[in-house]
Amino acid sequence: MQLVSPSVLSANFLNLEADIATLNASHADWLHLDIMDGVFVPNISFGFPVVEAIARQSQRPLDAHLMIVEPDRYVERFAKAGVAWLSVHYEACPHLHRTLGHIRALGMKAGVALNPHTPVAALADVLEMADLVLIMSVNPGFGGQRFIAQTLNKVRQLHQLIDTAGFGTLIEVDGGVDASNAADLYRAGADVLVAGSAVFGASSPEQAIDSIKFAL
Repeated sequence: MQLVSPSVLSANFLNLEADIATLNASHADWLHLDIMDGVFVPNISFGFPVVEAIARQSQRPLDAHLMIVEPDRYVERFAKAGVAWLSVHYEACPHLHRTLGHIRALGMKAGVALNPHTPVAALADVLEMADLVLIMSVNPGFGGQRFIAQTLNKVRQLHQLIDTAGFGTLIEVDGGVDASNAADLYRAGADVLVAGSAVFGASSPEQAIDSIKFAL
């Protein structure tokens, strides 16, 4: 599977409707929302009014990545806002199994995000509850960072863990993704690639999406 989920964090927020229209007309598969609270990560992005406005315009499923403390407090609101895939951080959830179950019970697909320092083996006991694992290939909080090369090995390890268990969990990678590393990530076992700067910083976002999606 080769899916691309462009990150709205890198879009032009003064012209967001036009940028979403561009994504609607492209080969983008999902639309990635980076939700930051300034506590779990040293940055603040956007909240529910923006998420709801994006949901009204987007023709793609919304893929929300919560980089926040106490994500359980907001799961129901993201479901009501129209999010299809909701990922919470392993590092922020003391009762991760319960959190993933709550996300699924509300009709969303449940994802677990891992910071660069967190080993994939930490997911062994909750992997059956995860529809998606989001591997951070940069330290979360800011766009435009350099890709951490060790991520490729991490994706391979996770792919092996999923394959051995016989689960259908998707692997998503976020951070420093562009056409130069997309093929290697797909070969390692990634299913979904998040790209922000590589898409919205390009002269043609549509061509940038294609160069990532069809890298193989």
